Amino acid sequence: MHIDLSGRRALVSGSSQGIGLAIATELARAGASVVVNGRDRDKTERARASITSEVRGAEVTAVATDLASADGAATLREQVNDLDILVNNLGIFGAKPVLEIEDDEWRRYFEVNVLSAVRLIRMYLPGMMDRGFGRVMNIASDSAVVTPIEMVHYGTTKTALLAVTRGYAKAAAGTGVTVNSVMAGPTHTPGVEDFVHELVGDELPWDQAEHQFMMDHRPHSLIQRLIEPTEIAAMIVYLSSEFASATTGGALRVDGGYIDSILP
Repeated sequence: MHIDLSGRRALVSGSSQGIGLAIATELARAGASVVVNGRDRDKTERARASITSEVRGAEVTAVATDLASADGAATLREQVNDLDILVNNLGIFGAKPVLEIEDDEWRRYFEVNVLSAVRLIRMYLPGMMDRGFGRVMNIASDSAVVTPIEMVHYGTTKTALLAVTRGYAKAAAGTGVTVNSVMAGPTHTPGVEDFVHELVGDELPWDQAEHQFMMDHRPHSLIQRLIEPTEIAAMIVYLSSEFASATTGGALRVDGGYIDSILP
């Protein structure tokens, strides 16, 4: 199967590092022109440079703005009028006992993890529908289904993204536009490395720390390791293509078999 996204324009929110950068890189490798995004201008420019150095001839634009705010989304719209592919990857996570999570933190998680996606879909979905083609993908998590006791606020926002996805897929019915969630499992990123060490301690070498984290905190994983960002990116590239035209309104799993269910 050869996927060619030439002529398509894609935005990946929160793509200055980690999963988002891997997704942006693989979309560029498939031929799409890519908009990378982050709050920090220097990091966002480094992401752009990373992709152009890795993918020969890649067309990459960097837009530094905070998409967790309405003003930040408006700034993006001023620079990026239309899209064919929208990947809502922006998100925050962290461990905290649920009884200690105050109202302001609940609001912050919802603003960043849910409303950022809602705003961008609302901005770009109508144009996709008018043109008869579009791909919207929301990066959810296994935590949408298996609520983690150490970060209930995070899991709740990812559950909300599944409902957002289904609702907008219905709104786009019959237009040639698909809207899907991708439920990523525990993934190997710098932020997750910090999270792992926070839970299991700093004393162990990384390989042992990863193994202990998986055994103690994610024991249902069938691959028994963290997922690499490129493995999630591969699913996004497929869903962005013509081959995925009959897949919409779904919650697709790249979770390493972590969710112990035959359904999402």
